[in-house]
Amino acid sequence: GKQSLTRLAAFVSNLDIFQITLRKGYGAADLKVDLAQLYIKAGVKNIGTVFMLTDAQIPEERFLVLINDLLASGEIPDLFVDDELETVINGVRNEVKGLGLQDTRENCWRFFIDRVRRQLKVVLCFSPVGSTLRVRGRKFPAVVNCTCIDWFHEWPEAAMQSVALRFLSDDELVPDNLCKSISNFMAYAHISVNDISKKYLANERRYNYTTPKSFLEQIKLYQTLMRKKATELQQKMERLENGLTKLQSTAAQVDDLKAKLAAQEVELKQKNDDADKLIQIVGVETEKVSKEKEIADAEELKVAKINKDVSEKQRSCEADLAKAEPALKAAVEALNTLNKTNFTELQAF
Repeated sequence: GKQSLTRLAAFVSNLDIFQITLRKGYGAADLKVDLAQLYIKAGVKNIGTVFMLTDAQIPEERFLVLINDLLASGEIPDLFVDDELETVINGVRNEVKGLGLQDTRENCWRFFIDRVRRQLKVVLCFSPVGSTLRVRGRKFPAVVNCTCIDWFHEWPEAAMQSVALRFLSDDELVPDNLCKSISNFMAYAHISVNDISKKYLANERRYNYTTPKSFLEQIKLYQTLMRKKATELQQKMERLENGLTKLQSTAAQVDDLKAKLAAQEVELKQKNDDADKLIQIVGVETEKVSKEKEIADAEELKVAKINKDVSEKQRSCEADLAKAEPALKAAVEALNTLNKTNFTELQAF
């Protein structure tokens, strides 16, 4: 891809790479600050640097105004404040003197800008898909006129097979004996899409873009699906193994319960036999108790009759006692009137 090749070229050329870091509220003023730092790094410190900018790093078109000035002349209006400008001029003043030139502000600034143009490489990683690049080329001519456009051609079939085989060989989920066949099919599928896209353009007058990145995304999608399906299959295998383990455990528990049930059935049969014998004994004893109860009932009737007779006799005696009590009382009172003389007279009889 564009960015990968840019990083490779920068590494081969021993150049530093710089990319802006978008954040909330990042605007043209922030881009100016980053560009000022790049200018100082390239123009004052004399460090070769690659400034790489992608479509995703242009949230607003005003960024391209600064990029257009950078590409056209190397000079961006109001890039430095007065203090920074003096620092830049003083930083290159000795080198200007060393070249035998007068260290005027104009000479120092020109020397600084020339070094920036030599040391700062600008790489615009723009996609030709759609009308965005065409519109930007008309609005900002330096994007086209002051750059060298590198067109990335489609990969040949052998290259796609080689790339796919490399990715698949490193994937432990793909069997080694299938890597070559899968890589050949991936290349064939990508080329088939390109052929169908040409027919689609001819029939419908509409574009369907496929790029090497699309092919890489296809490989990534295949690997992602492989991992997803492998994970799902592993989970199903684990569920099956757990199910079989549960079934075996349940079967063992059922066998154990059957054995316990058989023993309990024997015990229950013995208890039923004992219960039947006990019922027979209870029946005999119940018959005896019934007979004894009949005797007891007869005796109870006799006792009730005796109680009745006793009660009648008690009432009769109580009536006779009530009648005898006055005579008894009179006799006691008469006895109390006796004295010694009376006893003497009684003895004389």
